[in-house]
Amino acid sequence: MTGTGGIRGVDELMEKASEALVATDYFDAEKHCLKALARARSSRDFERMARISLPLQECRRQRRHEACDAGRVTVLTEMPAPGTKLRPGAFLLCPPLIGLHGRTLRDLLTRRKVPAMVLVREPTTAKGQWPIVGVGVGEPRPVVVRAYVNPPAGGEADAPLLLAAQEALGDAAIRKVPADAPPDHHVDDLWEYWEAVPDHEKLAQAFEAACRAAAAAGVESGPRRRGLDDPFSF
Repeated sequence: MTGTGGIRGVDELMEKASEALVATDYFDAEKHCLKALARARSSRDFERMARISLPLQECRRQRRHEACDAGRVTVLTEMPAPGTKLRPGAFLLCPPLIGLHGRTLRDLLTRRKVPAMVLVREPTTAKGQWPIVGVGVGEPRPVVVRAYVNPPAGGEADAPLLLAAQEALGDAAIRKVPADAPPDHHVDDLWEYWEAVPDHEKLAQAFEAACRAAAAAGVESGPRRRGLDDPFSF
């Protein structure tokens, strides 16, 4: 559990997050939530992690709404040059760009406070589908999740298609998390995949539920061991 000083630090960060949410500054609110969550997670304070996940989910929901309301889809086959103006909306990264490029672009857009939803597609499969890939934090290497969607009939991706692809990607992430993992490991697994698919509502809800279950269990299960996936590959 978080010590007294740690509790104070987490609570102060969440006060700042609440103020930013009231001011509709979703980027600052998310930043404070993430800092608070990192502190609570390092102390294995699952109850606080569950509470922090709710405003964090709201920050990401509102940013997604702003991105979709912009009504703009930007398709990229190379990363933007330094200094390029990036406008709110949805971004679809295509080959030769890969999953890690999507995370890099999302981080850049966040630093610039540009509301955006970022997806990455890999080369079309033999069955004619688009693999959509997400890359998240993880130890010892980033986690990777994929979903397969049918390309648009007209050849051009639009916001509804990308929203559907995002939903499929998050559903695939939930399926990848071992259901029989110890409660504290389940939290870590879901956190890593939520970072791979940050705009997925059900992942956020699953993470909160897992935190509450781990808090109720009150046990530590030791180091996790999981297989590796390669975020540098198609």
